[in-house]
Amino acid sequence: MTRLVSQRYPELMSSERAELDALLASSVLVHIGLETLGRPVVFPTGFAVIDGALVIHGSTGSRWMRAIVGQDVSATVTRLEGVLVARSNYESAMLYRSAMLFGRFAPVEEDRKRRVLDAFSDRILPGRSAETRPATKKELAATMALEMPIEEWSLRILDAWPEDPEEDVAGDAWAGLVRFGPPSARIDAAPDLRSGIPVPPSVEAVARHPERLV
Repeated sequence: MTRLVSQRYPELMSSERAELDALLASSVLVHIGLETLGRPVVFPTGFAVIDGALVIHGSTGSRWMRAIVGQDVSATVTRLEGVLVARSNYESAMLYRSAMLFGRFAPVEEDRKRRVLDAFSDRILPGRSAETRPATKKELAATMALEMPIEEWSLRILDAWPEDPEEDVAGDAWAGLVRFGPPSARIDAAPDLRSGIPVPPSVEAVARHPERLV
């Protein structure tokens, strides 16, 4: 859990690790905040939780990924779940779950790198690593895999009904919640895909349940 204490609406904070794990399990996009070249920047990137750590990967030529190794960073994961519609715009809000994780990224050890990258692929498309050829030594050498232990974090959740003052409740304005459902998904084959190659199970699965990723 984090050392930080919320100064505003502390009742929205959660210290439940299960709540954090559920949010991370339902998301694949993280925003990494760091300071580089004398200014603060934020980079969005895909992530997976593997062996109890937040894992990201990219090209060994990525300047920002090289910069975060050993540097204190923040990692933010947010899931937008709907709209709280109050009887006034002032009381209205978004329904969300948002976590900030703090720590330092370190390179994944070389003897674990292939397994971690396969697990990363399977997080996005379950079973995909078994459907494709193994990564070559050249591809592994060109890929940077970083991990940050999940130890210090802050979790904030807004999931509540409108709390309108009595004078607004007595009025004629509608109030309630709009909860976002899973989006529809469509599978489009690549224009140069040879005929007769079926859609693999991993792709069919993610199309059936896109809510795991958004």
